[in-house]
Amino acid sequence: MFETLQVETEGAIGRLTLNRPEKLNPLSAQTLAELARAARAFDEQRDVKVVLVSGAGRAFSAGADLSGFAGPQERSVREASDLGREMAEALERMRALTVAAIQGWCIGGGVVLAAACDLRIAAEDARFSIPEVDLGLPLAWGGLPRLVREIGPALTKELVLTCRPFDAHEAKAAGFVNRVVAPDALESSSLELVRSLAAKAGHALFSTKRNVNAVSEQMVGTRHAWSDADGLVTAFGDEECGAARRAYLENRRR
Repeated sequence: MFETLQVETEGAIGRLTLNRPEKLNPLSAQTLAELARAARAFDEQRDVKVVLVSGAGRAFSAGADLSGFAGPQERSVREASDLGREMAEALERMRALTVAAIQGWCIGGGVVLAAACDLRIAAEDARFSIPEVDLGLPLAWGGLPRLVREIGPALTKELVLTCRPFDAHEAKAAGFVNRVVAPDALESSSLELVRSLAAKAGHALFSTKRNVNAVSEQMVGTRHAWSDADGLVTAFGDEECGAARRAYLENRRR
């Protein structure tokens, strides 16, 4: 059913794992579509209370797979550019709680994926980066309102505009992650949290999630994020943005 994800359910607990470790779990158009489909599939399993979201191997996610968007595909450029928004909204609207377990690199779209989860635990070796502006791209997929919601407008502007990496402890200090644990304790700590939540009454969990999300939406809404795809389409066709993207990728190869 899924080619780029591993999706499992055991009682009240679900697991959703990005499963392309050899590529550091990039978010291709196929992966984004599968993430949205997996979220909807969990919604059909009424017994599932909590879903652990993670990445296989040594990284959470290397972010958007730009090569996948440039090649031939069934979708239009705009439809492909909008898949990230659909993914984030599907995860955020899930009935079950979501807990992101983050290790290694969490880059760009991976940060948006983590921001769409309800709770986040990071290993001490986690490193975050939002390089879109250096790539000549705006941060899309509803990433800006979600970051403003979690860490505030000033730090969102700094991290998105400068593209500087930041570590797990800074992410916790900023309020983006809930806990930082030793790398070898990430799995056990995440499962301990997930199991403790899954043992609680489902209605209380779901009601709390929905009420907090409703308040957050009133404060910093994501309902206009559908227009993010237009910004991506424009950036893909802009000459200066294209030059920035080529320079960035060339520097990465050196």
